[in-house]
Amino acid sequence: MPYSLSQINAAIRSDPAAFAAECDAAFARKVQCAAEKIAGHRNESRIILLSGPSGSGKTTTALKIEEALDHMGIETHTVSMDNYFNTLDPETAPRNREGAIDYESPFCLDVDLLNRHFSMLDRGETIHVPKYEFARQMRSDILSQPMHLGPDELAIFEGIHALNDIIVGKNPHAFKLYIAARSNLVDDDGNIVLEHAWLRLCRRIVRDYKFRGSDAAFTLKMWPNVCRGEKLYISPYKENADLMFDSSLAFEFSVLKPFVVPLLQAVPAGKYEVVDQILRSFERIEAMDESCVAPDSLAREFIGGSTYDNH
Repeated sequence: MPYSLSQINAAIRSDPAAFAAECDAAFARKVQCAAEKIAGHRNESRIILLSGPSGSGKTTTALKIEEALDHMGIETHTVSMDNYFNTLDPETAPRNREGAIDYESPFCLDVDLLNRHFSMLDRGETIHVPKYEFARQMRSDILSQPMHLGPDELAIFEGIHALNDIIVGKNPHAFKLYIAARSNLVDDDGNIVLEHAWLRLCRRIVRDYKFRGSDAAFTLKMWPNVCRGEKLYISPYKENADLMFDSSLAFEFSVLKPFVVPLLQAVPAGKYEVVDQILRSFERIEAMDESCVAPDSLAREFIGGSTYDNH
């Protein structure tokens, strides 16, 4: 369902903190619904597979679902599937049509190890979750952490490829969840002001800057390949999901504005057409100060200051 530009601007001018809290409460209801469905499914499998495209808020959503299940008395553990990346080997790494290493391919993952760990957890056995060191582009077994599920415990594995057939095919009974920012921002005539894909791009630009120190040009350069990977490896498998929901927050357009506009303005003029389009869109959006955003809001995954940062 699209968001109304005029309604958002009015809410931001009136009481931005209350508006943000209202949006977060709506998202919390989606999380609670997911947790209840997962709880009802836990006799089928101890594994939850959570997928979504880049910038969809997978990490925070997984932790929020874990929190909701814990409150229901079901101890839950969250694991990033990024830790199952293979150590980069240029000789064997998957490549795209141009011959470059395809970092978006599911075959960058150690799928055999993942599937073996899922089976072990369902049988009540202990696994050792590896740790992927992105700076060194290698997986470390030395830094691995043991994990064992008790009789009524669950594990959420979140990652962009979680619903791919090469994983779901071996784990058909796992609960499958797909999240994505799916709502456009529209004006009173129904014209799109800022499309949902741009929201995810803005989330990525701000997060890459806040957590990696990367400028907007870095994210924009990578974005076409990210989108190509989504079309090939993520979107075709979303129908595998038992539950899908929208991870966008109506106030995000406003709270991202003070962060993303200066970053986009620093990009050389004319280098990326989408930059001018997004900047024109933000001219119509009221800005919101980040102090209005709760520490446990999903938006904090992208602007920083989250209570989940040290999880």
